[in-house]
Amino acid sequence: MGVSGSPPNHAIVADMQTAPATPRAILVGIQTPEVDDVAHAASLEELARLVKTLGYEVAGEVSQRRDGTGAGLLLGSGKLAELAALTGGSGEVGSMAPPPRSKARDRFAGAAEPAPPPPVGRPEFVIVDHELSPSQIRNLERATGAQVLDRTGVIVEIFHRHANTREAKLQVEMARLKYVAPRLRETGGGGGRQQGPGAGETTLDLDRRKIRDRISELKTQLEAVQRDSDQRRSGRRDQLRVALVGYTNAGKSSLMRALTGSEVLVEDKLFATLDTTVRTLQPETRPRVLVSDTVGFIKQLPHDLVASFRSTLKEALEASLLLYVVDASDPTWEAQLEVSRDVLREIGADAVPSRLVLNKLDRVDAAGRAALRAAHPDAIMLSAHDTADVAALRETIIAFFEASMVEDVLVLPYAKQALIGEVYENARVLSESHDETGRVLTVRGLPGAIARLRRSLAGHPHDVPTS
Repeated sequence: MGVSGSPPNHAIVADMQTAPATPRAILVGIQTPEVDDVAHAASLEELARLVKTLGYEVAGEVSQRRDGTGAGLLLGSGKLAELAALTGGSGEVGSMAPPPRSKARDRFAGAAEPAPPPPVGRPEFVIVDHELSPSQIRNLERATGAQVLDRTGVIVEIFHRHANTREAKLQVEMARLKYVAPRLRETGGGGGRQQGPGAGETTLDLDRRKIRDRISELKTQLEAVQRDSDQRRSGRRDQLRVALVGYTNAGKSSLMRALTGSEVLVEDKLFATLDTTVRTLQPETRPRVLVSDTVGFIKQLPHDLVASFRSTLKEALEASLLLYVVDASDPTWEAQLEVSRDVLREIGADAVPSRLVLNKLDRVDAAGRAALRAAHPDAIMLSAHDTADVAALRETIIAFFEASMVEDVLVLPYAKQALIGEVYENARVLSESHDETGRVLTVRGLPGAIARLRRSLAGHPHDVPTS
């Protein structure tokens, strides 16, 4: 994608005057010395997909090599002038010019007055592929005349739009408030409210108090919701559980649908799904295997979002097997895998047994497949759209759990026949017979599940001792 600075087509301008305009954005990236050209290009491409997921149009891109991202204006004077030419800004900070109003941050601060629309044809947003300080955002807004969002702000907004369950909505709102709180001084919650000495500071204190109170309220609500989630997970404690984890858009949802036959959302968007989905592996096994599709990860995932989704990610922590799903056709998949491992390491899930799944193999040529196979001989290579590949993965999952199972014999007294459903739910019944004491069941299952079944029969002298 090159720098886009040409004037808009007149026909398009006419359409924009009669229909709601799609917000337009210029992407900005800084390539530091430790980032090579491939990784830098991939990061900007990923940012473009994030921006499109928000419903914005990418109107151009400005990129510069610099030693770091700590400069007050981020860009050098020449690149800043280039960016300002695209957005219609002056290219200078200026001591008196107020920054443009931001609809996104106005929503956070509760302002009623909407931000003014940008000039027709001018990009409304500058979106930077790095996390910015409040002063950097202010300086860039004054220099460009556009609203500035950093990568973190874009991700937080996408999470906000895509959260569906009550737990996810509470978690995302908390992360949004933590993101905006330190930026209130720069936006003032509304530029015209500071009418006299101290008035703006009073308003700022009030806004911050509202945020603190709301975060406290959200924590209380979230604790109650998470207690319910923990109880549901506790009920699945002795079941066979495999979690699909990995980078966003690696194909986890497509694989989930293929493995379970469920109608989970499959969409070519980053963070199309945020909520953990749990379904049964199909065709169903005995004992049954539960498959969970967790939230996808991404480079520079905001820390508050990782912390907020710690409960959701417990599905990975409490699984018996993690399948790290990657898009093998992406040249940066190894870096993406490391991002996923880092996030799971942060919550302690790196201790869970795992397998690498190289997905989207239908997009990789024969030479590429051979190279992948040579470099990762233990990886599972497949396409989620190939039924034979999916069937082979299913057998691999079953074989993993079979290796941990043991055989045992239980006698189910006639007085406790109501437990037969629990036995079939938690173990595979290999044979069944009857004698004068009850049903004699030869079963195979996980040691913990069989021990729990035995506890259910405790106190009955007819139980056959564990062999």
